[in-house]
Amino acid sequence: MKPMILDSTMTNMGGVFYPTGHVFALFPDEDCVRQAAAALEAAGHKGALAYASPETILADIVRTLGTADAPLPSVGAEGDMVRRIADLAGTGHHGLLVQMDSKDEPGTVVDAITPQGAATAFYYRTFIIEDLVTPPVPDGKAQSVVVGTHAATAH
Repeated sequence: MKPMILDSTMTNMGGVFYPTGHVFALFPDEDCVRQAAAALEAAGHKGALAYASPETILADIVRTLGTADAPLPSVGAEGDMVRRIADLAGTGHHGLLVQMDSKDEPGTVVDAITPQGAATAFYYRTFIIEDLVTPPVPDGKAQSVVVGTHAATAH
């Protein structure tokens, strides 16, 4: 597993983090990331793996948000995903960037990383960001980002 180095191939035309053809997953600590990498390799995953510390995530990925929402919010979900990533990195979560080879299946990735403690995982495909792992929100704890096209309402 190599360190993640953000380059222009990992951003959309607006410069916001969007690594097409990759899964970006977050874990509570570095050990969980290493266990997930080992589980992916054991499952036969073919794509490259890259590690991102919370500091790297906050310094490199989160900064891609910049002024992407000014003057109007983005029509895509990439800004929301970066904010969700920022929330987790701000609490010390570490990242794993998983390159998806043509033979790799998202379900296999989910099956390998979920038992290792994946807090969330996003599969960036052309024009689609698939939320592969979404843990339940603890009672009484509000998320700082509302995901989707409709504002959340209390039920």
